[in-house]
Amino acid sequence: MSNRTKGILCIVASAFGFAAMAFFVRLCDDFGAPVNCFQKSLFRNLIAVLIAAAVFAREPRRDLPKEPKAWLLLLGRSVAGCLGIFGNFYALSHINIGEAMTLNKTAPFFTVLFTGLFLRERITRRQLACLVVAFAGALLVMKPGFQGEATFATVCALGGGLGAGVAYTCVRELGLLRVNGALIVLFFSAFSTFASLPFFAAAPDPMTGAQLLVMIGAGCAAAVGQFGVTAAYRFAPPHEIAVFDYTNVIFTALFGFFFFAQVPDLLSVAGFSVIVLAAVLSSRPQPDKI
Repeated sequence: MSNRTKGILCIVASAFGFAAMAFFVRLCDDFGAPVNCFQKSLFRNLIAVLIAAAVFAREPRRDLPKEPKAWLLLLGRSVAGCLGIFGNFYALSHINIGEAMTLNKTAPFFTVLFTGLFLRERITRRQLACLVVAFAGALLVMKPGFQGEATFATVCALGGGLGAGVAYTCVRELGLLRVNGALIVLFFSAFSTFASLPFFAAAPDPMTGAQLLVMIGAGCAAAVGQFGVTAAYRFAPPHEIAVFDYTNVIFTALFGFFFFAQVPDLLSVAGFSVIVLAAVLSSRPQPDKI
C-alpha cells in the first residue's frame, strides 16, 4: 500500500471521527441546559489527552524532539488548533449547523494554501479544481443561509477553518521532521485542556449525567479525528489528500439520517455525488503543476 493510499484512508477515518465529534457536541444540548463552548472544549480535549497519553506510553520509542523548531511547531499547532476548536464549537451553538460546517470546511483550502506558501509543496491544477468542486458539493449538502444575523458566530466559524488550516500545516511539517504522532496529539490536547480551564472555572455550566456521557463520546471521536489527520499528513502532502476531508460532510449527513431521521433531499444527493466525483478525479495521475 502506497503512502498516498495510507494518507487517504487516514484522512477519511479522521473525517468520520470529526463528524462524530460534531454530532456529539450538538447532541449535548439536547440532554439538558446549554453548555458553553469552552466547557465542551475542556471535556473534548481531556478525554483526548487520556487516550493520547495511553497510546504514547505504549510506543516502542518515546523520544522527545531535540530541535527547537519542532517544539515551536508543536506550540503553533496547539495554539492554532485550540483557537479553531473554540471558534467551531461557538459557531455550532449559535448559528445554523450548515453554516458552521460550511465555514469550517474551508480548512482544506487553507491547509493547501499554507503548505504551498510555507513548505513549498506544489499543487496541480486538477487538485485545485477538485478542492473547489468538493467545496461546491459541500455547499449543496449544507445549504447555508448566511442571513447575516449572527456576524460574530460566522466570523468564529471561519476562524475555526483558518485555525485548522494553520494547525494541519504544522502537523505536515512535524511529520516531515518525524515527530511522534502520539506526541503531537498529546501536546495539542493537553494545551487545549489547560487553555479551556480558566474559562470553565470562571463560568461553569451544570451538566447532567447524559451530557457528561455525550461529551465523553465527543472526546473519543475527537481522538480518532486527531490521530487520523496527524497520520494522514505524515504519509502524504495535503494537496494530494485534502479533498478526501470532504467525506466529513457525507458522514455528518449519515448521522443525521440514522439518528435524527433527516432524509437527504435532491440537492444533498447531488452534493454527495459531486464530492465523490471530486475525490475520484483527484485520485488520477496529475502531471501539470501550478
